[in-house]
Amino acid sequence: ERRERKRKLSKEMAEKATRELEKMQLKEKADMKYKEWLEKKRAEEAEKKKKQKEKEKEREAELQEKRTRSEKVFKEWLQNARNKPQPALNGSGFPHGRSTGLY
Repeated sequence: ERRERKRKLSKEMAEKATRELEKMQLKEKADMKYKEWLEKKRAEEAEKKKKQKEKEKEREAELQEKRTRSEKVFKEWLQNARNKPQPALNGSGFPHGRSTGLY
């Protein structure tokens, strides 16, 4: 009977140790999967930030180009405005200050 109890006890201990080992392996596997997932998420986040920075740079470059173009067009307009002939001072139907009678 003692031997039987001892054998039973050692069998239970072996089963318990096996369960504990399986539990540890499962936990390690879960930890590894979590770490992989976390690395993937961090990589995705870094890629997202990189793309966002590139977009911001592109937008800034477009704005700068637009400003440069606008400035150039304004300067051309200003130059052309100086060269345009001035309108007549009495251009409302009174050449040389006299009425034309075209009312």
